[in-house]
Amino acid sequence: MTPFSCFSSTRTNPRLYLPKHRYNESTLPKKDTLFFKSHQLPAKPYYLPLLSLKNSNFTNLFASISSFADAEGGGEQKEGIHVDKYQGNAKRKEDELPGMAQAFDISSSTASAISICIAFVALSFPLFMKSLGQGLGLKTKALSYATLLFGFYMAWNIGANDVANAMGTSVGSGALSLRQAVITAAILEFSGALLMGTHVTSTMQKGILVADVFQGKNTLLFAGLLSSLAAAGTWLQFASYYGWPVSTTHCIVGSMVGFGLVYGGSGAVFWSSLARVTSSWVFSPVLGALVSFLVYKCIRRFVYSAPNPGQAAAAAAPLAVFVGVTGISFAAFPLSKSLPVSIAQALAFGAAGAIIVYRIIKRQLGHLLVKSTSSEQETKENTVQNKNLGFLSNVAGPKGTQLEIVYGVFGYMQVLSACFMSFAHGGNDVSNAIGPLAAALSILHGNASGTEIVIPIDVLAWGGFGIVAGLMIWGYRVIATIGKKITELTPTRGFAAEFAAASVVLFASKLGLPISATHTLVGAVMGVGFARGLNSVRSETVREIVVSWAVTIPAGATFAVLYTWILTKLLSFIL
Repeated sequence: MTPFSCFSSTRTNPRLYLPKHRYNESTLPKKDTLFFKSHQLPAKPYYLPLLSLKNSNFTNLFASISSFADAEGGGEQKEGIHVDKYQGNAKRKEDELPGMAQAFDISSSTASAISICIAFVALSFPLFMKSLGQGLGLKTKALSYATLLFGFYMAWNIGANDVANAMGTSVGSGALSLRQAVITAAILEFSGALLMGTHVTSTMQKGILVADVFQGKNTLLFAGLLSSLAAAGTWLQFASYYGWPVSTTHCIVGSMVGFGLVYGGSGAVFWSSLARVTSSWVFSPVLGALVSFLVYKCIRRFVYSAPNPGQAAAAAAPLAVFVGVTGISFAAFPLSKSLPVSIAQALAFGAAGAIIVYRIIKRQLGHLLVKSTSSEQETKENTVQNKNLGFLSNVAGPKGTQLEIVYGVFGYMQVLSACFMSFAHGGNDVSNAIGPLAAALSILHGNASGTEIVIPIDVLAWGGFGIVAGLMIWGYRVIATIGKKITELTPTRGFAAEFAAASVVLFASKLGLPISATHTLVGAVMGVGFARGLNSVRSETVREIVVSWAVTIPAGATFAVLYTWILTKLLSFIL
């Protein structure tokens, strides 16, 4: 099945579920089969006015979106969002819409038009790329064209599955609508792939295969690289169809391991590298869950229990941005080889980010902050109630104006962290598609003399376009799993999960520890659920995800062996 055939599918698609009934926060609501559609929601907007910062009307900003809006930490029963039920023909008409049309609340014809445009560009654009091979024979150009399509297929599936790492929690918490999340991620993913995507790659991707084993076997290596792209893409598409968040890095590693074992023997695989990859199945989610648990508990203890939670959140946000931007700037984007200069630059970026966030909060939430200072009775009651609480105590959440401020502040924080993760993901994970693609092209064009291959700018842009296409067409499936099906998220919980995941991935990668961004984020979402009680995490969803992780490498290896066998037979007739 090609990426563009998904519109004709009649299978029940993954959906974003909203609670409809009263329930205690320690237990989860039953799933309702209703889509996240604008005409189902109350007239008052609840998403952050991301595209119109002048709008300062935050009345009931997030309080209407979730059943835990009134008192996040309390044991009371909560009001669920009121959603009108579909009746008669309207219900039947909705069920007949393709999944993408339902997810984005657009017509079936619009969804079909988008898919046709993407398919047309994907099939025609490679004909004008320099990487197709200037001055080469027709046979080589045809193989180059097929290679570019293989790379696009892999990039498409990266966008369909992995982009949920950045945007799933923001959609689940209500900080962004699904449409806003996809548009924002599309811009940032493409920009990250084009501006930050690696320009140099190794022929033996990820240090998994031993290069000497395939010396002088260019045709076999070419078939193996294409098969790895196709195999990883196949498993990613299968996982995305069911809404399973799996690691794209593990997919490509598993594919290359399968190819190396069968066609190069056991000596063709660096087993120590493979052991590091598999250890991240445990290492990543455990670290993510632990850090997100602590971050969320810190928010509940030091923001919710403060005399004025709204003021505490507004004061904590610039500090968190300063720490986050400083750490990211120093670890991920050092602008100087001199340590003192790098530290000074990182501190400058952190201070600039803190000032910007402080001004945005004051501008957008200033009227609510003033209102919160006048509600003396509410703050006194909260102070007495939370005075002697410990760090792990179950803190009652704020209410009314205080809740609006807290959710507003952390909503902005979550959007900022999602934007950064999306940009960084485009720059990092696009290499999973264009790395083997560039290596295969270099073999075709006779440039694979060394172990490093230079990636042309048009190939980087091609990979970025593939990620955006996959995100637009199928991205909503895994976003639904991350955002709604593991545990219920609010802006504070979503921020805790996203901040924890980004921190763990950044520093673990810097220390050389085996880490997976997907596994870390899933663990982080589980961590904020565990912070509210074990019953707050849906065990059946977690079980499906863990099984899909365990199957990823064997599945990729199996598909790679099968595809390599087919490609070697075809190439023997063509070449």
